[in-house]
Amino acid sequence: MIKIVPLLGAICGDIIGSWYEFRPTKDRNFEFFRSRSQFTDDTVCSIAIADALMNDKDFIAKLQYWCRKYPRVGYGGNFNRWFRQENPQPYNSWGNGSAMRVSAVGAYSKSIEEVLELAKLSAEVSHNHPEGIKGAQATALAIFLAKEGKSKEEIKLEIENRFGYDLDRKYEDIQPSYWFDVSCQGSVPEAIIAFLESDDYESAIRMAVAYGGDADTQAAITGGIAAAYYGEIPDFILKECLKRLPLDIKEAIAKFNQAL
Repeated sequence: MIKIVPLLGAICGDIIGSWYEFRPTKDRNFEFFRSRSQFTDDTVCSIAIADALMNDKDFIAKLQYWCRKYPRVGYGGNFNRWFRQENPQPYNSWGNGSAMRVSAVGAYSKSIEEVLELAKLSAEVSHNHPEGIKGAQATALAIFLAKEGKSKEEIKLEIENRFGYDLDRKYEDIQPSYWFDVSCQGSVPEAIIAFLESDDYESAIRMAVAYGGDADTQAAITGGIAAAYYGEIPDFILKECLKRLPLDIKEAIAKFNQAL
């Protein structure tokens, strides 16, 4: 039996959203899996963060190791250059790449203080803009609180109070005019709102993808929180996603599960 952890929830969201990243849909009844649905940079970077947490917390080394192992899965231009450098430096990014890779932090941490510190450390190696750090911390904290059994209202209030995100907005008001936005400030709150208004893991992913935005990343963020909160992912989703992952990534997921 597969232990459902936020890392797996984020990876499944990434795979489901991959087809729709550049083929946006506003229809929540979209087809979950297409022939070319596949893992992307969101999965690879998430695995790298999990690997670092299990070992020496050297986020730079693990991100470089895994990204160089899978160099053509859709990285942004700046990050693509970053992981190929010998001595990579942060480049003041506010992009949602810091948030999409942080699910393992929420699962791994034992306190709010730890989750905020590890999320910051995992983000700032590349995404050291305050919004990039905030997006990672908000995502990881939402996952941690969900894992700890907090209610949706408690999660909402904690994220709003700490980070100033407006989570009172309604999905139905946002979704019709929403468009592709790779910033933390323009995608993380929306991903959290998709979770807050969902009924289960599947509906959360459907809402995240159907924003018509950065579908794989928003589904990865939403998926990590939803998996932590609901504690289950439908079998048909798990089976299809696992079929689309290489052995080394599946082994890394299993090792991380065992380490928790």
